[in-house]
Amino acid sequence: MSDTLVIIPTFNEKENIEKIIHKVFSLNKDFEVLVVDDNSPDGTSFIVEGLIKEYPGELHIEKRKGKNGLGTAYIHGFKWALARGYEYVIEMDADFSHNPDDLERLYNACVVDKADVSIGSRYIQGINVVNWPMQRVLLSFFASKYVRLVTSLPINDATAGFVCYHRSVLETINLDKIKFVGYAFQIEMKFKAWKFGFKIKEVSVIFTDRTLGESKMSKSILTEAIFGIIRMKFRSFFQNYKR
Repeated sequence: MSDTLVIIPTFNEKENIEKIIHKVFSLNKDFEVLVVDDNSPDGTSFIVEGLIKEYPGELHIEKRKGKNGLGTAYIHGFKWALARGYEYVIEMDADFSHNPDDLERLYNACVVDKADVSIGSRYIQGINVVNWPMQRVLLSFFASKYVRLVTSLPINDATAGFVCYHRSVLETINLDKIKFVGYAFQIEMKFKAWKFGFKIKEVSVIFTDRTLGESKMSKSILTEAIFGIIRMKFRSFFQNYKR
């Protein structure tokens, strides 16, 4: 059994899922993979189930009944990982926007550099984003600036979804009280890890926009992030962050 689980949430990722699973299992470091599929009508889960025969004990799938948001998919995966004793848990997209070759760098940032949370950051050395339209690049970049202004969170890429957590972080954060379900979930997890005093390290990565499949970004997700961050900061004044 590997000490590290890579969680990949999916909804209609039949074009990408097989390739990315093969890529993760080709790395020098042994990882296990959990796909959390939200009842993809394109048959993503059937592809994964077929691959389990090729990677028994290493590839796992949890099938949910509906599309309930990125945050709830990850929380489902976190709880699954904690129940099975993994030491490190990594979030990664299915669409190759996160380069699987960087998994080992995130892992080493925790194991070698002793970080509790390592973040694949697009904005440490300029803007490392490929194939995004300029409007979306600026939206993402200034969203992180906005989060830092409102919350004082000392992270350059607060919305990053390529993250490695030590299990102690997930055990300390009350996962049942995470408020956000969209991309703001990523901000809330980092904010709470920071408030609890965990060591956070950013690792510079290049983010490449998907070439296959469709983006899950929507206006409701953006609205949740913009206004929800202010509420999150306000609530933090009344919460105890002692470990």
